[in-house]
Amino acid sequence: MKKSFLISAPTSGSGKTTIARGVMALLVKKGYVVQPFKCGPDYIDTKFHAAVCGRASINLDTFMASPEHVKELFVRYAEGADVCVVEGMMGLFDGYDRDKGSSAEIACVLDLPVVMVVDARSAAYSMAALLSGFLHFRDNVRMAGVIFNKVGSSRHRLMLQQVCDDLQLECFGFLPKKKDLEQSSRYLGLDFSEKAETTMLVSLLEENVNWKRLLEI
Repeated sequence: MKKSFLISAPTSGSGKTTIARGVMALLVKKGYVVQPFKCGPDYIDTKFHAAVCGRASINLDTFMASPEHVKELFVRYAEGADVCVVEGMMGLFDGYDRDKGSSAEIACVLDLPVVMVVDARSAAYSMAALLSGFLHFRDNVRMAGVIFNKVGSSRHRLMLQQVCDDLQLECFGFLPKKKDLEQSSRYLGLDFSEKAETTMLVSLLEENVNWKRLLEI
């Protein structure tokens, strides 16, 4: 099995697109051939993926396609890649009918470990209750660990690490709060190159996230 994982979040707006794109770019920088995928019928985020990976990002959608077809797409486009990174949509369990068609369903269909991106800017130990819910909601979803986004200080990092220690959930790292990384109007006048922002993002991830561990889950 190729190195593969799915990046998701509790809700939209948590930073999963930013971190997914950054992880893809970082792995490319390290010399890996990265095949990107996107859950659902999203044709915006796939452009970000293609810009950093140099390979077309493929939509995986169990609403418009059967699980068997999704598996076939994944295997076909993974050919020649070292790593497959799948970006989720919306919240992990958000589908067209409860969790049907959700990122969680895609993770189960493809047997992918899930890396959660959590916006931690306004909370600390309350994250334990949030993450505990996601950990125990579905037994067939493999929760590999978490990346905390918008972390404000070293003290904040310590408190969030305590959350993971208590839940016995792996923490892959912390992305510090950076205004330049926020994309409040990313659907208007898009520039998919974003070279300066991507360079900064890759540097931050390299310093603050255990990317090598992501390749081992």
